[in-house]
Amino acid sequence: MRTLTWGLILTTVTLAGDKFYNELPGFEPSKAVLWQDPGQVELRDFQYGPGGRGLQPQAPFTFEKEDSSGRSPKVRVRDANGRTWVIKFGEEAVPDVFASRLAWAVGYYAEPTYYVDGATLSGVHGLSRADKYIDPQGRATGGRFQLRTKDPRYIAGYSWGWEENPFSGTPQLNGLRILMMLVSNWDDKDIQDDKGGVTQRFHDVALWMRQGTNNAIMLDGGRYMFFIDDWGASLGRWGGAAARSKGDADGFLDDSAHFVRGVRDGNVEFGFKALHTKNLASGIRVSDVSWLMQYLGRVTDAQLAAGLAASGATPEMASSYTRALRMRIHQLEQVANGQTVAAK
Repeated sequence: MRTLTWGLILTTVTLAGDKFYNELPGFEPSKAVLWQDPGQVELRDFQYGPGGRGLQPQAPFTFEKEDSSGRSPKVRVRDANGRTWVIKFGEEAVPDVFASRLAWAVGYYAEPTYYVDGATLSGVHGLSRADKYIDPQGRATGGRFQLRTKDPRYIAGYSWGWEENPFSGTPQLNGLRILMMLVSNWDDKDIQDDKGGVTQRFHDVALWMRQGTNNAIMLDGGRYMFFIDDWGASLGRWGGAAARSKGDADGFLDDSAHFVRGVRDGNVEFGFKALHTKNLASGIRVSDVSWLMQYLGRVTDAQLAAGLAASGATPEMASSYTRALRMRIHQLEQVANGQTVAAK
């Protein structure tokens, strides 16, 4: 009976999974983009992110429906400008907004997201998971507003893997892997895990059934933008299922002293642990760190603090996160400069 149940679970996961990016009709590798030069990183606006001040969600908000995707409670709304937003509630809201802005600041694609506290939604009805975040008068607790548009268009049903993608072996891809570890985003499951995880533990298979891959693709003016569309499992503890957390400032700070453990044979060793640690931590070269630090090394504490505050972090949380991120960035600087990083 256990074998039958296991087989049914794996079949369900495989059938529910996305298709590989190269199965997209008309896809051409030459049109795939992972990273673009961000210019003067130190001038990037962490307060408003990729959408800028002009795209901020504008009240009044009209409820459209509850969004059942993923594990976090979400609802879809329309704002005063007719724009559609998905509001994510709960522990992932703060890290999702901030971490996506950090990725954008150093050149990676990110969707416009904002943290809005105390929005009032009209016409709310039929809630299930989001019920505890919206009161009977339609007043919502703080949440992440993520913009939904037709142009650029999110390509549903297609994804990419950390090993199988048009950018394998490049410093740009490895830089994104480093960023995932920098913010402790342990939800690194990708389409390759989704298709062939026969040896994974039952816990992880159950997780797959509730949440798909976060390695997404956006079609923007004929270009295929490869990006991470959900950073919610960030800014907490890394580790096994019982240890890891999200939006946990104390845990994030505690782990930070062990972020870089050292360098061996030109490869950087990290303390980071995730759902599938090899997706992110294996094969990171010193040269990859040096490439990323050309951009990440220019991010200031003032930018980090502004981004955290705008993402809903309390002053205490913002201070703790800024300190922890600076510790981790300093360790990467030591690697890039050829200095010894003592294993903790």
